[in-house]
Amino acid sequence: MFTHFLLATDGSELSRVAIRQGIQLAKAIHARVTGIYVTPEVRYYTYETELPPEVKERTARQYQAAGENYLAVIEAMAKEAGVACDTLGEISDQPHEAIIAAAEARKCDLIVMASHGRRGVKGLLLGSETQKVLTHSKIPVLVIR
Repeated sequence: MFTHFLLATDGSELSRVAIRQGIQLAKAIHARVTGIYVTPEVRYYTYETELPPEVKERTARQYQAAGENYLAVIEAMAKEAGVACDTLGEISDQPHEAIIAAAEARKCDLIVMASHGRRGVKGLLLGSETQKVLTHSKIPVLVIR
């Protein structure tokens, strides 16, 4: 049976629904959870040769703060449900790879994700991270719609 879930979030409302359901399942079968948020690497494309360091630092702090907020949601839901919870923040331009690597490193036996995060053209062009996890993961994936 499953004993350790990896709950992936992108901060979307659908992701919160998936987290809530993942935590409810974990509680029902006495499993523990680890929440993960993958922050994109900060890249700048400008005509100038160098951006001021404070611009880069401010952007990195904004990404980190958003990730901490998303992970705090997981911690709060797990605490309310009485489920043991750890959280993990990663930085990667390939979230699906970071999610799978974290699940393997933490010895998770189930990955829980929302069916999609980004919508519209951006989601089409970038592809679904959930689809990529489903395609590449050897660990079972529970997709919440």
